[in-house]
Amino acid sequence: MRKLFGVIGCPIHHSMSPLMHNDAFKRAGIDAYYHAFHVEKEHLKDAVQGMKALGIAGFNVTIPHKTAIIPFLDEIDEMALQIGAVNTVVNENGRLIGYNTDGEGFVRALCEELNIKLEGKHILLIGAGGAARGIYFSLARSKAACIDLCNRTVSKAEELIHERTIPVLSRAYSIHEAQQLLGNYDIIINTTSVGMYPNVEEMPLSLDNLRKGTVVSDIIYNPLETMLLKEAKRCGAITQNGVGMFVYQGALAFEKWTGIFPDTARMKQMVIQQLGG
Repeated sequence: MRKLFGVIGCPIHHSMSPLMHNDAFKRAGIDAYYHAFHVEKEHLKDAVQGMKALGIAGFNVTIPHKTAIIPFLDEIDEMALQIGAVNTVVNENGRLIGYNTDGEGFVRALCEELNIKLEGKHILLIGAGGAARGIYFSLARSKAACIDLCNRTVSKAEELIHERTIPVLSRAYSIHEAQQLLGNYDIIINTTSVGMYPNVEEMPLSLDNLRKGTVVSDIIYNPLETMLLKEAKRCGAITQNGVGMFVYQGALAFEKWTGIFPDTARMKQMVIQQLGG
């Protein structure tokens, strides 16, 4: 019997997950189909109960439901609990178990695409929102020398640092302070939406003090090259956009559902083509 998987969100019409996952199922020889479900906030509980009742084998969760879905699941993975968000649900014998593959997906993409190791690196995260949480907690496992955070509201960065359970040197800075310290970092990661379409001329901070050879990663993938990445490249940095994070978080979800890790190079190519790259 064909298994059904999907993604829930609002809006969801723009999602590239069905394209990516249906191709992966076909290539793996798995009789399954992945569908995008538009779910309004007020219908989330009913939608989750419906997923269970229909025996849907697994599904992804995207904006705005990643945190709101937690009370409606039967079990939450420890990392997802710490992050406070779920992006992947596995149906195990009728029990819906929530995971978060966003942070791990970002770290895997960063290390494998750029062929770098994080141990001993000095890292700066721009932002302290939901995306930053997953990436920060996942990076904390990497034995980095430090993982500092900068945010427009410094207290939010301080709160995030205080919530971590894995010991790692971290300091909170304002955007202005971080701009002065950019030369101290090996890796700089933008986790905010600043520079996303349609506001493509915006940058989260100035790169005047950026050191040549620094890795600058932006989790945005629309546009494929943000103004931040364009400016970083002009300064001699090594750059990475958000396609890798999107692909790897999806690949890790696919692995949780099937036990198979899919072809990420093919997934990435499909997403880039879909984005017009």
